[in-house]
Amino acid sequence: MEAIVAVFSDWGIGSKGTQQVVLKADRAHFRELTSGAAVLVGRKTMEDFPGGKPLKGRNNIVVTRQNVEIEGAEVVHSTEEALLAASKYDRCLCIGGASIFRQFLPYTERIFITKIDLAPESDSYFPNLDEDPDWECTEQSPDMEEEGTVFRFCTYERR
Repeated sequence: MEAIVAVFSDWGIGSKGTQQVVLKADRAHFRELTSGAAVLVGRKTMEDFPGGKPLKGRNNIVVTRQNVEIEGAEVVHSTEEALLAASKYDRCLCIGGASIFRQFLPYTERIFITKIDLAPESDSYFPNLDEDPDWECTEQSPDMEEEGTVFRFCTYERR
């Protein structure tokens, strides 16, 4: 399994259920990496998507404790169910939120991280992989800038 996430300089990923800073280049990068793949997402995070609906062009696996049906998505209620659903696909990326990232990090081998050089106030965080000896940054793009915000794309792999 893989994951994809945008983090701020303090490894914050969001506040009040949404991403505080959205970069067009990051959204394009996300689309490119996830198109045609399965994505594993929490219900609350999915509700922050455009229209609160599953992402088009991807096989959406939604993890929730609620007994709901979501049109265009496979709903699962446990780690085991999610891993079984993900195993049906050649490629599956965990796309959040914070509790879903934590839940599936032990099963993740590669993480695509957009590092954004800002630190808005966040209430949810991604683990700091730079301080985790189990992970190493294997690729990093040059710094880029969008509307005055500096960012870079990084790939981390489990050691």
